[in-house]
Amino acid sequence: MKKERGNVWLGAAGLVMDGDGKWLVVKKKYGGLKGKWSFPAGFVEPGERADEAAVREVGEETGIRTVAAGMVGFRTGVLKGEVSDNMAIFLLRPVSGQQPVIPQEREIEEACWMTPFELAESEDSSLLIHEIAGVAVEEGLPEVEGAWPGDIFGYTSYKFYFRK
Repeated sequence: MKKERGNVWLGAAGLVMDGDGKWLVVKKKYGGLKGKWSFPAGFVEPGERADEAAVREVGEETGIRTVAAGMVGFRTGVLKGEVSDNMAIFLLRPVSGQQPVIPQEREIEEACWMTPFELAESEDSSLLIHEIAGVAVEEGLPEVEGAWPGDIFGYTSYKFYFRK
């Protein structure tokens, strides 16, 4: 566990949709999401709102400039019985038309636009991508009953909420 972050973690992710309904996704080079399609994400820094962190992380990881347009969901879990691991997932909109996707070479293996259908069908998609793909981001933040990411991260408690 990262000692400098303490025992309560807050991350922020961005679900960025283009004008064609494709989602901006990345494959990380490290950690439990290595080689898996996931939303650009990272930790909220001191003095930063969670929505600002999502916008910053998307820009850093993909080069795409965005603005926050709403909240998609919130994932919360406990790692190894001791670390509260939380992730706010925001709906982000690109600030202008066609922007080139430029993966950050240090952390990101690949970044691209994919349809929710492609992501739902891909064996390389993370749990969150599989749960959200193909579902309209319209109303509410209900709990996803039975959502469990497996044992790879060591969660001892886990819940995920998203709009259906």
